Amino acid sequence: MAEEVILGYLQNHDEISDSGQFATDHGLDHSDVVNVIKSLHGFRYVDAQDIKRETDVLTEEGEKYAEQGSPEVQLFLAVPAEGSILKEELQKLVDPAVFKIGCSQAAKNKWVQMGNQISRKVQHVEDRIKDLLLQIRDGQEIDTGDKKSLKARKLIAVHTRLVSLVVLVFTTCDLCSRTWKGYSVRKGPDYAPIRRRTATDLTREYLQGGDWRNIEFKEYNFSAKGPPPEAFIAHKFIFTRLEVWVKERLKDIFRLMNFEEMPTNRYVESSFWNFDALFQPQQHPARDSHDTFFLKAPETTKQLPEDYVELVKRVHESGGYGSRGYGYDWKREEANKNLLRTHTTAISSRMLYAVAQLAKQQSFTPKRYFSIDRVFRNEAVDRTHLAEFHQIEGLVCDRGLTLGHLIGVLQDFFSRLGMDKLKFKPAYNPYTEPSMEIFSYHKGLGKWVEIGNSGMFRPEMLRPMGFSEDVNVIAWGLSLERPTMILYGIDNIRELFGHKVDLALVKRNPLCLIGIQ
Repeated sequence: MAEEVILGYLQNHDEISDSGQFATDHGLDHSDVVNVIKSLHGFRYVDAQDIKRETDVLTEEGEKYAEQGSPEVQLFLAVPAEGSILKEELQKLVDPAVFKIGCSQAAKNKWVQMGNQISRKVQHVEDRIKDLLLQIRDGQEIDTGDKKSLKARKLIAVHTRLVSLVVLVFTTCDLCSRTWKGYSVRKGPDYAPIRRRTATDLTREYLQGGDWRNIEFKEYNFSAKGPPPEAFIAHKFIFTRLEVWVKERLKDIFRLMNFEEMPTNRYVESSFWNFDALFQPQQHPARDSHDTFFLKAPETTKQLPEDYVELVKRVHESGGYGSRGYGYDWKREEANKNLLRTHTTAISSRMLYAVAQLAKQQSFTPKRYFSIDRVFRNEAVDRTHLAEFHQIEGLVCDRGLTLGHLIGVLQDFFSRLGMDKLKFKPAYNPYTEPSMEIFSYHKGLGKWVEIGNSGMFRPEMLRPMGFSEDVNVIAWGLSLERPTMILYGIDNIRELFGHKVDLALVKRNPLCLIGIQ
């Protein structure tokens, strides 16, 4: 109805000067009129100009005085009608802010006699300030001089700002704001008394019926922006999509460095491959139940290469290859225990054993392997540790490798992740010597954070597998969550994993493009 009234009115008149007054005169809701004008303006039926209208409104202080009275009147009423009152006593009867302003204004109006003793000069006053404030609140106009005085006392305010085609009028106090939207309207370049039928698509029905001849098609706005794309649907794995992106980019980096991915489909591993094959003694604290999840069923494994098991047992008990071993009675039942793997190095030990066995039949071939998959530790959960996380591991098996090669590979690898600030610290690992901890600077935490371990696999691990003395293996491992935290500025690992994951975080962050030049 509003559209017909507006278009019909403009057919016989040049302009609608005020949409608000127009709505009142024709018994229309102004918000409906505004919506119709905006629609007609978009289709060029009308030209709409916003109307600038300023409205005086009360500030928060002005609202208070409109209810309770001006400070000067409040102070005047607190002074006794007869006699006087000590200034200190009067100060106790009124609000401190009211006392200060009230004394100044009441003395200025010559209502009271100021001094140590305060007394009235007159017996009756009118609260003109309150009356003016009430008039403004009711939308009435007041004298320009009075308005100027109220503005000076910050009891009223006006602020006008244009937003798009809409006029917004508000005060510095959001609680006191008033908004008015209005337009003046004239005929547009495509004006017609009745809006023509428009269509967005040329359909089969239009072609068959011949309606396409009389239909006006909407113009395409090639500059319009589409809706922002939503993030991908929730991933089927427990880790979040941020980690998925980082994981895929890490795989790309490894492949660019000519690494081959190892099969990591063994969550359940035997203690032999997880610990013993790595020259980790059976009395090591990491093999206790408070650090490792052991299985109840199946409790033990029955498939181990017996010849290799015997060589591992010998190097544990009495050493070899320049080592004295650990000097204890190695127990097969401990090696047979099944567990949830504590590191993907268990997979590395299997792969290296296979490479060494193949080298006995053919010539030795250098290898570069990597893996990214889930591991399990019986650890207390805090902001930097989880009981279940993802480990990234890389290793290079070749002749003549040194610690310098390891540092160079690590710097190349982490620089592709965007981590240029690295530190290396000497460390101890049962199956690597020398060993190094890897640290990267975390801007969010403002400190250096350990992100992984590295080293050269010991001869006590490699020689029983069948490798010759000139073959060395350099390796490193880190969690997937740590670099993800550093790359995305996250300081609590629980925001990446489990029920505390913030899905909005996934939408806010850009796609992970690490490793892509």
